Amino acid sequence: MAGIITGIHFYNLRSKNLLKEKPDFTITAEELQKEFESDENASTIKFVNKIVEVTGVISSIDKGEKGALNVALKTESSLSSVICTFPGNTVTSGLMAGQTVTLRGECSGFLMDVLLNNCVLISK
Repeated sequence: MAGIITGIHFYNLRSKNLLKEKPDFTITAEELQKEFESDENASTIKFVNKIVEVTGVISSIDKGEKGALNVALKTESSLSSVICTFPGNTVTSGLMAGQTVTLRGECSGFLMDVLLNNCVLISK
């Protein structure tokens, strides 16, 4: 278990500039969540460790650990959303609930919510 946690930690330390990286997938928040909900194993193989560009409506914005910002995108599920985590040094001013945005991040999996890390704002 400690090895997995350490691996995830070092994976998230990578310093890719996702603004310049081409996404592996371009999808809506609803479609991404539905794929994981319908077949988590196939979706894990398809999306995890890939760059995903996702468009959706912001349902909430919360502060995370170490100054990170967590932006939740609405889905049709009342139990699940797409959580996009921005590193602590990212400027994301002007984002607010109800706004439609396109974000790009690295998919790290599904734990009740689809998780995207190291996100960048593509458009609002």
